[in-house]
Amino acid sequence: DEVTARTWSRLLETDTAMNCILAWQGDHAIGLVHFIPHPSTWFAEDVCYLQDLYVEVGARGGGVGRKLIERVYDEAGRRGWCRIHWLTHETNSDAMQLYDRIADRSGFLQYRRTFP
Repeated sequence: DEVTARTWSRLLETDTAMNCILAWQGDHAIGLVHFIPHPSTWFAEDVCYLQDLYVEVGARGGGVGRKLIERVYDEAGRRGWCRIHWLTHETNSDAMQLYDRIADRSGFLQYRRTFP
């Protein structure tokens, strides 16, 4: 609960790099994407990490996820970012069907170490 509250607080602040776009069906949010632009050591322009994409189970397969990602693509064009990147789990085959149609696989594997 604490992490969720802090995340929403950050997303709603105007002086943070975190951004969020919601997909609505009437007055009900059915999906969200949040993303964080950042500098890169590989490009002169900023890049953007698409940190999370979520669509309610009942709305999946209807193009909501694609539209949310395309909104981030539009934002990249407006802000001059040269790349959008994200991760997905290797078992997330449903999402990967979409991702394979609208983006390129980088071939990189993620390594990480978590600190307490």
